[in-house]
Amino acid sequence: MASWKKRAAASNSDQPPVKKSRPGLGKVDLLVPERPKLSGSILVCGQNDVGQLGLGEDVSEKTRPGVVSDLKNVVDVRAGGMHTLCLTASGEVWSFGCNDEGALGRDTSEEGSEYTPGKVNLPSPCVKISAGDSHSACLLEDGQIYAWGSFRDSHGNMGLTLDGNMRIPVALLKGLKGADIASGADHLVILSTSGQIYTVGCGEQGQLGRVSSRSASGESRRGKVELLKPEIVSTRKTKFIDAIWTTNFSTFYRDHGTKQIYAFGLNNYNQLALPKRTRKMTLVFTPNLTEMRNVKTISGGQHHTLVVSEDSQCYAIGRKDYGRLGIGEVPEDVTELMLVKDLPAVTDVGCGDSQSFALTSEEKVFAWGMGNNHQLGLGSDQDVDKPTELTGAQVKDKRVLRVDSGGQHSVFLVTEPGAQKKGSDIPVEKRNGAGDGVEPGKKAPKAAKKASKK
Repeated sequence: MASWKKRAAASNSDQPPVKKSRPGLGKVDLLVPERPKLSGSILVCGQNDVGQLGLGEDVSEKTRPGVVSDLKNVVDVRAGGMHTLCLTASGEVWSFGCNDEGALGRDTSEEGSEYTPGKVNLPSPCVKISAGDSHSACLLEDGQIYAWGSFRDSHGNMGLTLDGNMRIPVALLKGLKGADIASGADHLVILSTSGQIYTVGCGEQGQLGRVSSRSASGESRRGKVELLKPEIVSTRKTKFIDAIWTTNFSTFYRDHGTKQIYAFGLNNYNQLALPKRTRKMTLVFTPNLTEMRNVKTISGGQHHTLVVSEDSQCYAIGRKDYGRLGIGEVPEDVTELMLVKDLPAVTDVGCGDSQSFALTSEEKVFAWGMGNNHQLGLGSDQDVDKPTELTGAQVKDKRVLRVDSGGQHSVFLVTEPGAQKKGSDIPVEKRNGAGDGVEPGKKAPKAAKKASKK
């Protein structure tokens, strides 16, 4: 990563917009993000043994992406371990898949109801969703964070809160205003509008960044109180955080001032991209500076991480097995960030446990990694060690807006070539009136509004 050219930070639709303070105040705040406006249809592939494809009980698997016809106007999708979440243009959240521990957030007592999309009841419209192995979460328009399901550790079910599993959405951190959320396999990270991060869930691999190895096991005097009560992560020199990302067992965040990336969590294959002096740390329980630079976005699975740079290059690091790094056959696991060469300009990445996907500037999708459950959508159950473009009938001639993957399935959001973004998809600085000399995040005065109509 050290060889990346320095570039000005580009806007990232996955990250909350920043509201700058008035001159001289020195304070910066994040805004609650707006819901994506460009909507489309859902495609799914892989296993459907617990309904994670949303195609009903009669479909056991899909070798290539197939349409979930029951849902329309979807603006975002997330794949949990064995369930799927969808966000619609009106702010509704729909779910399908395994509901053993409440990950769907709705009643599935009717036989077969988990195999088709069902609506999650929320107090107000949602702007962002996230999904882990057995839990789900959402960020609402007013900045509230709701979650449901359960976390798990090496001993089994942990519960979502100290009250146990939650089969319907419950509010976390009441009174806190959230700017972003991100789910690992069994932990949840919350970024507040004041630029601080909170974590909750399993901490056995260090992914909470705020508890010791003894406390992470739940064997300390406080038991699971430290784990299941969301608390702030001490970030030492970092005064303000403007972006967060998670992989299955790790957490990453970006310092607003320096743009440096810090990480904590599982590092048995150096998937945290730590420098040589700290590379041998297998479990990292507190934030450590990584070697990542000029980062646009990050994704990862169980033992690997993908990083997209500001110049739209994709880099991989971690375990080599099953081709999940996308760099062909290599003799050893990769402990330094390596360029994935066989890709055009990359705008976003998404990962499952051992599989990887990349979206390009031309809104095409490439896949590689483990394919034994047809989760790559390439029509084969073979592993693929280099990026391969999806060209199935449902993807061909479509714009791919989003891809995410779980343990044995993948989900894509696609739209027609002629689809256009709506007015609120213009850059946030223009949307908030900054182009007219108005402070971002503030409403324009009446005079300015009248002038803009002329």
